[in-house]
Amino acid sequence: MPPELLIFDCDGVLIDSEVIACRADAACLAEIGVALSAEEIMQRYLGISASAMCADIEQRLGRSLPTDFAETLRLRVAVAFEAELRPIPGIEAALAALPQRRCVASGSAQERVRHSLSLTGLLRFFEPYLFSAAQVARGKPAPDLFLFAAASMHAASGACAVIEDSPVGVRAAVTAGMRAIGFTGGSHCLAGHAESLRAAGAETVIDRMDRLPALLSPA
Repeated sequence: MPPELLIFDCDGVLIDSEVIACRADAACLAEIGVALSAEEIMQRYLGISASAMCADIEQRLGRSLPTDFAETLRLRVAVAFEAELRPIPGIEAALAALPQRRCVASGSAQERVRHSLSLTGLLRFFEPYLFSAAQVARGKPAPDLFLFAAASMHAASGACAVIEDSPVGVRAAVTAGMRAIGFTGGSHCLAGHAESLRAAGAETVIDRMDRLPALLSPA
């Protein structure tokens, strides 16, 4: 049976943002003497919330980041998005063709999600159904965010399909008892990414959004 509710991750699924955000993260960290490349940030923290990333970096460093670091990072990413952010190719047509109810469940803050979708013209497909890891106790790979989104949308877990670009997001969807569709069409996805998504539990992996309607629409 086709799913009743589609739950979309945002970064790397709706918007081609991961490379832009990781460059901004690396630049902010370099300014406070923390040497992490954009590539290392991508490998370690893809699909993880900014707060979880900062907490892990603090643990690795054995010290706290500056108290204003989160705000500095937020502003740097916002400026980069204003200049560079684009929607994932084909996503607007795919969303227009899909008949199901839909929402966004992202590790990013709701304000960033709303701003990103507004910049790329996609907000109209989802507003007001934007859910953030800040609304639950545990972020991905825990299932909390997807379960919260499904409950808020009055949908059973088994009636949901999640579209994700990260292994941690796929694991969260599978743990929540939902179908997991992997996506590798973002500019951050390198060779082997599809295999990582399948290993995490994705039932199908697509590399173009124009394949999504046929996969999820009723026959």
